[in-house]
Amino acid sequence: MTGRARLLAVLRPDGPLPDAAPAPGAGRDGGHGRVPTATAVAVLAVLLVLAAGLALTTGSVHVPWSVTWRILAHRVGGTTWVPAPDWSRADDLIIADTRLPRVLLAGLVGAALTVAGMVLQAVVRNPLAGPGVIGVSAGAATGAVVVMRFGLLGAGALTLNVAAFAGALLTLAVVLVIARSGGRITVLRLILGGVAVGSVLSALTSLLVLTAPSPTLASQVLFWTLGGFGAARWDVLVVPAVVLGAGVVALVSRARDLDLLLAGDESAGALGLDVHRFRQAMFVVVAVLVGVTVAVSGVIGFVGLMLPHVVRFLVGSGHRRGLPVAVLVGALFTVLADLVARTVVIPEELPVGIVTALVGGPFFVWLLRRDGRRDGAR
Repeated sequence: MTGRARLLAVLRPDGPLPDAAPAPGAGRDGGHGRVPTATAVAVLAVLLVLAAGLALTTGSVHVPWSVTWRILAHRVGGTTWVPAPDWSRADDLIIADTRLPRVLLAGLVGAALTVAGMVLQAVVRNPLAGPGVIGVSAGAATGAVVVMRFGLLGAGALTLNVAAFAGALLTLAVVLVIARSGGRITVLRLILGGVAVGSVLSALTSLLVLTAPSPTLASQVLFWTLGGFGAARWDVLVVPAVVLGAGVVALVSRARDLDLLLAGDESAGALGLDVHRFRQAMFVVVAVLVGVTVAVSGVIGFVGLMLPHVVRFLVGSGHRRGLPVAVLVGALFTVLADLVARTVVIPEELPVGIVTALVGGPFFVWLLRRDGRRDGAR
């Protein structure tokens, strides 16, 4: 089978991941998207700025945009840019110290989850893979909740990040062992194994919450597990920003190797790629990205499953084009999801994970039906 045939072959959802597995989302265009990459980046960047501006001005307390931009300009340039502040101290705190860190954290988390999902779908060569579907998010949440429940936050946020990363990596390793059959990863076993492991870990997390020593701690942990950005502060942004930046740079530098995986292990190996070691390294990257996001925001489902499909729809399956677009698509989606979560029941606030699940759940069903129709056509 030629390399192009491998990319265009369609994988049965209940079969193994053979050497001829296709690129997720590959189709008649051979992996090229419908929109030029530069155009997609420019449009998404503009939309992201507009969404961020809307998120900054909208909430239980409305702050006009004319005031918002002057507050931001004053924070950046001081009296050189805005000589005489004419806004209240409350507005200044709301915009610069509450909403802006929250918007930035939402963007970072969405970008990291989308990148992680895109890499994971390429590594296992299946469009149904996602951090939430295969239990990685649940593992990260369990690791973080253990630390919170037993008061092990000795090193602060760093301890939470390490615990979430360890939980994500361990869960991923267990699911991959379950999914492996005859030396190959079986898609059905991957999904079912992920659901089973994720369910067990979710039950364990619930048990830890219910047995918390104080109702206040239990309430805080429960709300955190549903996903949200209410704890956003400037110091919280450092770790996810560094991890996302370093991760995207590293992944773009290995974009060709990710593309090679889409053509199958034999083809990638024949072109000089150490498939086994590279796949292991990518699993670690996914675990780091998911662990860090869960540590700062809780579990936000379906972002890593759904948005990689949007990226491939726009610019194709090539990772050198797709990864930068994934950052913008993920950031835009989660900023808007958080805006909805904050404003739909003002003055109360919904967990962001509820909003993403309401969007991502139907998308996942549609994805399953689409793949089922493709199988039936053959």
